[in-house]
Amino acid sequence: MIPLGYTWAALAACVVAVAVDLVVLRTRMLTSRLFWASYAIIVFFQLVVNGVLTGTHTVNYDPLVITGLRIAYAPVEDLGFGFALVTLTISSWQWFGRPRTRTSS
Repeated sequence: MIPLGYTWAALAACVVAVAVDLVVLRTRMLTSRLFWASYAIIVFFQLVVNGVLTGTHTVNYDPLVITGLRIAYAPVEDLGFGFALVTLTISSWQWFGRPRTRTSS
């Protein structure tokens, strides 16, 4: 087991999500007010669900792999994974939905 392994994985997921949005797909969703307004709504519900799951001990975390900081009973690392998931999903959705220019042959 890697000490703070879940923490490092959450940080890596955030870095990858930001890089994919800003550098790879170049959708720049993270620079949009609409993204952050939407994300605030998502975070609220994520905290509610995480609070219920961890508060009722349906989900437990090994204290050796997390920092121990919690919000609504859930480790802060869950917010990192949630951020990465939402960012990658919205950026991909935006990128795949873009109209493509056609080249004539």
